[in-house]
Amino acid sequence: MGRTYIVEEAVGQYLSNINLQGKAFVSGLLIGQCSSQKDYVILATRTPPKEEQNENLKHQQKAKLDNLDEEWATEHANQVSRMLPGGLLVLGVFIITTLEMGNDFQNALRRLVFAMEKSMNKRRLWNFTEEEVSERVTLHVCSSTKKIFCRTYDIHDPKSSAKPADWKYQNGLSTSWLSLECTVHINIHIPLSTTSVSYTLEKNTKNGLVRWAKQIENGVYLINGQVKDEDCDLLEGQKKSSRGNVQATSHCFDVKVLTHLLLNSDRRSTATVQICSGSVNLKGAVKCRAYIHSSKPKVKDAVQAMKRDILNTVADRCEILFEDLLLNEVPEKKDSEKEFHILPHRVFVPIPGSTIMLCDYKFGDESAEEMRDHFIEMLDHMIQIEDLEIAEDINTACMRYSVNTEASLDSTDDEHPEKPIKTRIIMKIQQNIGVIAAVAVAVLAAGISFHYFSD
Repeated sequence: MGRTYIVEEAVGQYLSNINLQGKAFVSGLLIGQCSSQKDYVILATRTPPKEEQNENLKHQQKAKLDNLDEEWATEHANQVSRMLPGGLLVLGVFIITTLEMGNDFQNALRRLVFAMEKSMNKRRLWNFTEEEVSERVTLHVCSSTKKIFCRTYDIHDPKSSAKPADWKYQNGLSTSWLSLECTVHINIHIPLSTTSVSYTLEKNTKNGLVRWAKQIENGVYLINGQVKDEDCDLLEGQKKSSRGNVQATSHCFDVKVLTHLLLNSDRRSTATVQICSGSVNLKGAVKCRAYIHSSKPKVKDAVQAMKRDILNTVADRCEILFEDLLLNEVPEKKDSEKEFHILPHRVFVPIPGSTIMLCDYKFGDESAEEMRDHFIEMLDHMIQIEDLEIAEDINTACMRYSVNTEASLDSTDDEHPEKPIKTRIIMKIQQNIGVIAAVAVAVLAAGISFHYFSD
């Protein structure tokens, strides 16, 4: 028996309202949450067309569906995945056509699903567990016959074939979902070894974040001030309504993270001296949020969703900063000079008719109108400026091209730049395709960094 997808009714309305406008097809993303029993789809967003596609509609009319632009659709998935809080994923893709299509069309969708998942996995600091659902969905809607074809593929098996799945609508699906909120104070020191000077600064930073990610994975998580057994029901002890649902006052949980300061006594600690070309320091407080369905959720699922949001938001900010530096062609400073930049802050926006909020990242000089327009472009849903919630204060960041390169996520330090370099990322996905591959290697002044590891 195939998987069952419980889908918000608003998603069905959204899909039915899409007008092909003479195009051969329209494709997009399906967003939601996996669980062991069933999957939930709470949002659909179509992939924005390329400018040249808008200018050449006749070519679109003759386009073959197996020529679906994988690179373009995959970059859209990467951009949207940054906007998802903990617990939410890009579950798959949808495509709307005027005709029912054959096997060649299904092969194109299959390639797209695998390409998207491979690309998104490269950006993550975490891995899926063996117990998690590994199936991703493709939904084909025929606009003329109104027929729906729902199939899944196992992304862990490159040779997997399509399996039929059930697609069922439900009204108010995410109105009773549970939210978890957490503020994490970080102070990450990443030495840049002279042996890795051939790597980009981004890659060196990513390698350092992988080590920090282990601390987050192994941390202790307090939910409303309590340590709970991971197999317990998250709602255990909560008041329920006459229908068996948790009352609205219980929707939000406060989470605190305790990371281990000392190594286990059975592990030996060893000090080493490493010659470095510099280091990166990330400091500050980040606001994290995660969401989980209210159908018998487990503590371990809630904690996992929060862990992944912590890891995602820190990694995404670093990645966005490096993209920004490249897009704005900021010249490198000479040895021992300092260079100041702005790290983006997190902005949340609600999904209409839901308790869930999606997010984006804002540099200090970006206006509310620009943020709204980017939400609309990526999500294809109307957003009101007054609904934007900036979760963090306006923060400064600095990079020092000396023994130390520092990037601060908050403004709590006494030292601030007199004239910060004004940089702003243009969040159009067409400008981000291939941007990471072109990042130049940062050459820093020689220095020595001490750090510890266990064997």
